[in-house]
Amino acid sequence: MAQYHEPIELLDEKTMNITRAINSLKEELEAVDWYNQRVAATSDPELKGIMAHNRDEEIEHACMAIEWLRRNMDKWDEELRTYLFVDGSILEAEENEAAPESVNISGIHIGDLKK
Repeated sequence: MAQYHEPIELLDEKTMNITRAINSLKEELEAVDWYNQRVAATSDPELKGIMAHNRDEEIEHACMAIEWLRRNMDKWDEELRTYLFVDGSILEAEENEAAPESVNISGIHIGDLKK
């Protein structure tokens, strides 16, 4: 199948499921973009509302796929914990990753709890 970059006989079921999840995530994000552009472009208020609803449903689906990847593929959990729901600069979150005792989550410095 075209979705695989390696011979399928070399791939285990877990790897193929990860590919399915990643492909679904790509499709959901593409749909989010399409609906979002339609919301911005239409002048009909009811159609705008329908397209916004559909866009938001696609965001939900994308989040569900990300959560599945977090639970089933190495590294996702670590990266999501580093970058999601962190106040301040995203770039600083990467720097804080090197010193996890000083990570700032929602305004609370974990390092502060050690004092």
